[in-house]
Amino acid sequence: MRNGPDDDSTHVDSARSKLESLAYRFLGIMPDAEDAVQETYLRWYKLPQTEREQIVSPIAWQRTALTRICFDKLKSAKSKREIYIGEWLPEPISQNENWISATESPEFTDPADHLILAHSVSMALMIVLDKMTPAERVSFILHDVFQYSFEEISEIVGRTPQACRQLASSGRKRIDREEHFMSSSEEHARVNTDFRDAWITGNIKELVAVLDERACAITDGGGFVNAATEPLLGKDAIINFFLAVFERQSDLCIEAALVNGEPGLVGKVADRTVAVISTSVREGHISDIWVMRNPEKLTVWH
Repeated sequence: MRNGPDDDSTHVDSARSKLESLAYRFLGIMPDAEDAVQETYLRWYKLPQTEREQIVSPIAWQRTALTRICFDKLKSAKSKREIYIGEWLPEPISQNENWISATESPEFTDPADHLILAHSVSMALMIVLDKMTPAERVSFILHDVFQYSFEEISEIVGRTPQACRQLASSGRKRIDREEHFMSSSEEHARVNTDFRDAWITGNIKELVAVLDERACAITDGGGFVNAATEPLLGKDAIINFFLAVFERQSDLCIEAALVNGEPGLVGKVADRTVAVISTSVREGHISDIWVMRNPEKLTVWH
């Protein structure tokens, strides 16, 4: 890294939320993201003080170190996914995560803060990121969000600069396809409300009207609770599944909430969160539903 004065530890620690934000986008799981950030800080403070004093931008150094850690975690995560019971979804985050609201504050002038928020807060975009290979995900985020050169990225992912360019381009195309169909927050909230009202009243006609013909629903129970182990494809499968939920749990309460910065729904029983629901709305209809039931991924919602 470049030579220059060191920032004091208070300033360095204030960047933790930015690093957690980045780590979450890489890993999709908050405990894993927090562990990666902790490891980054351990590496930072293991540097001799004289070496830290010569680093112009501690946050840039930490971002690079964090990326290396997350890249290794992403590569090892593949084997864990193979033994995961049922469908795997990223962990939904609530509006209480300080780095969601913080990046919208005027005091955050770093363009990267706004870019990473715009590109990868919603569950729909987290799902797209999750479908990328580790190298594709890292190359896209580092280049398109943080303006790293492909030469710098190649040193992290172990590919040639040209290969990293192609990986970032592939990731960009995936994101662009998703963003092309994104609805406004107002429409998203309205359609969610229509779905909620039809669901809790058992109004099949309204459920049919609010769902896209090719709608897909994925539930993640992690093997701990009841959940569909395969994607639910089409209106009939989705309607039958959701209506059966209320037959099994009549005391279930469905509330509107912000999930990953967008309108979503939260299912509660006796004030305890048992499900967090994210949706994707296209042309006034729900095209995708992602239901988190795994209690290990709902800890921030209690």
